[in-house]
Amino acid sequence: MHYRKFGDTGFDISEVSLGTWQLGGKWGAPFDEQDALDTLAEAYDQGVNFFDTADGYQGSLSEKAVGKFLQTHPDVHFTTKLGRKEEPLTAERFDPQHVDQYVDASRQNMGVDALDMVLLHCPPTEVYYSPETFFELDRLKQAGKIRHYGVSVEKVEQGIKALDYNVSAVEIIFNMFRLRPADLFFDLAKKQHVGILARVPLASGLLTGKFTADTKFAADDHRANNRNGEHFDKGETFSGVDYLTGVKAAAELQKRLGTDNLAATALRYILMNDAVSAVIPGASNPTQIERNTSAADLPALTPDQMAIVRDVYDQYVKNPVHYLW
Repeated sequence: MHYRKFGDTGFDISEVSLGTWQLGGKWGAPFDEQDALDTLAEAYDQGVNFFDTADGYQGSLSEKAVGKFLQTHPDVHFTTKLGRKEEPLTAERFDPQHVDQYVDASRQNMGVDALDMVLLHCPPTEVYYSPETFFELDRLKQAGKIRHYGVSVEKVEQGIKALDYNVSAVEIIFNMFRLRPADLFFDLAKKQHVGILARVPLASGLLTGKFTADTKFAADDHRANNRNGEHFDKGETFSGVDYLTGVKAAAELQKRLGTDNLAATALRYILMNDAVSAVIPGASNPTQIERNTSAADLPALTPDQMAIVRDVYDQYVKNPVHYLW
């Protein structure tokens, strides 16, 4: 495992870290605490020292599992995201009063006095024009309840606007099917020493290359019920790529890149950008950890391989994905 500086936090974090949305249970499946703890332990054994969780993941059970693991592994760093557990997801849910409540609830869930990093969890665009929310985060930092803060965003423009504040990190969708963040935003973030967490790195599994036109998903799996944004931003599901188009594009990538491990190659592609502090693929059980962490040991992609990714993106994905997020 290799480690990178995480913005201005002073943390050195594993470049392949762990997202915990589906920790201890696949999307649409019940949570299992032992699976969750075993998954965290396997990740740690593979050199992962950074976990990304959220108050809404598995009804806060993900936060609690990460907090329990921290009790015996104080060298692990973490981010928790706040606010998205509320429905409907409105700007009012991110006002100073709500942010205070979320921070205290997450501190209790995780059993810590101070949260390493708090991210506002994909707030509506108008929140970025509500400085009082960010000033409240400054106050919470001064009070010692949080050490650093930032945002998880849907759109590049939101990430750029967030740089107006004292953010230490921005979490954004970036993968072989979502290239726009690298066009401008990453350079702006680097200049301000803001860390970048690349989320949805495998496009909800499309970039494993294992899905086909006939793959079925459980009815309560977002990959079945959110393809058109029925429950939240459709860009979260398959990175906004039409499913059948994504299957074809993934097959083309696998063929032209000559790999039988597209998932690891897709993660390694993200790490080619030095603005990225860490990529945060998820895992529901320990067996999936090595698939992810092996990406850190792959050789760098060649210029020809990088060009192939851009060519497939331009051919299959750019219109309309590039223009929507």
